[in-house]
This record gives sequence, C-alpha cells and structure tokens, in this order.
Amino acid sequence: MYHTFKQNQFVWLAMGLVVGLIVGSFCPHAPLHATATDRFENFAIATGEVDDGVEAIYFLDFLTGELRAAVMSKQRPPRFNAFYTRNITMDLEIDPSKNPRYLMVTGLTDIRRGASRMSPSKAVVYVAEITSGIVAAYAIPWNADRHASGQIFKGEIYLLDKTKFRTAVVREQ
Repeated sequence: MYHTFKQNQFVWLAMGLVVGLIVGSFCPHAPLHATATDRFENFAIATGEVDDGVEAIYFLDFLTGELRAAVMSKQRPPRFNAFYTRNITMDLEIDPSKNPRYLMVTGLTDIRRGASRMSPSKAVVYVAEITSGIVAAYAIPWNADRHASGQIFKGEIYLLDKTKFRTAVVREQ
C-alpha cells in the first residue's frame, strides 16, 4: 500500500494543484497597493500613488518644514518631470525654531475629480506634528495628459484639511 501511494504521489500533488487553482479562481481578486515610509533624524520620505500606474515620492525636511514631491515620467528615458513644494510650518501652526517632531505617512483616497484639468492625486500625504497636536492632509494637483506628454511641471502641494489630534504640549524653557 505504501508503495502504491509512493508511485502516485505526483498524481495526488497535481490533482491538489488543479483543485487549488479552480477554487482560487472563484475567490474575489483585490488589488495590492504598497507604499513605503522611512525617516532618518530630521528627514522623512514616503511614496504614494498619484494615478493608475504612477507614483510620487514625498520628502519632508523637519528643519525647514519643506514638503516636496516628485513624479517620474513614463517617457523614455525615465526622469522626474513633475515637482511640487509646500512649506507646512504655517499649516501646522508651529515655530520651526522649537525643534518640531513630525510623523508622515501616505494613504489612498477617492476624492471626486471634476471636469477641471488639474485633479487631486489619489495619494494623500498625512503630516502630523507632535508638539502642536495638528495633523494635515495634502495632495498634489494632477493632470494625466500633461504627465503622458512628458512635460516638466512645477506646482504647489495642496492643503486638503487639518485637525487637532491632541491638545498641544507646552514645553517649559
């Protein structure tokens, strides 16, 4: 009996794979979206989806409060062709000389895109400042036609909204 099973083990393995593939084909397929976020000392970096198949990279300089974004062109040779900036210190109501402490992540949103040539990106960048207790949501203005043409574009990152997530911390000096 063991000898018979040993001879047919590849048949059983093949049947298991076929059954698994059939069952798997009936399961709903969900797209996988990955973003990356990292930080080092006074600098943070994150990625986020701008449009279908297009991603931006976001940089936050903790010392200056400069939030920057860049998008890679689909044209050959690949190069960055869209650049965005915003100083977030006023948005988060902080004094840069007070050693701000930031957190930054990206997320996906489905903001309605009207008939305007410029629409908000799919990615939202969330920046929180710990001492002020404020978190702000940002997006970049996006034009798929301009991106497809490979034109260089420079613009400002939009502030979508902000809110307090905690009472501000008062530091004694």
